[in-house]
Amino acid sequence: MKQHSKIIYDKMVDFKRLAVLLLAVGVFFYLGSIIPSETKTMMDLNIMVFSSISFLLVAIIFFIQSKKCQSKLNEMENGQNQ
Repeated sequence: MKQHSKIIYDKMVDFKRLAVLLLAVGVFFYLGSIIPSETKTMMDLNIMVFSSISFLLVAIIFFIQSKKCQSKLNEMENGQNQ
């Protein structure tokens, strides 16, 4: 049981790290789309905005998965204490 909780904890940490990384990349694309430049075409802006939105959505999904792992760990801990 202890090994199973360690695996879930590691997954939770990995999900959080990946979510923060994706959040940073999404912000990077967002900043690239709002900073004015004369060399950007409309297609470049659309690609950056779409990339930013998709990275942010995937980051939210990973934060949700991390939260689910955390709640599962809390349930396991409460079950062992009783």
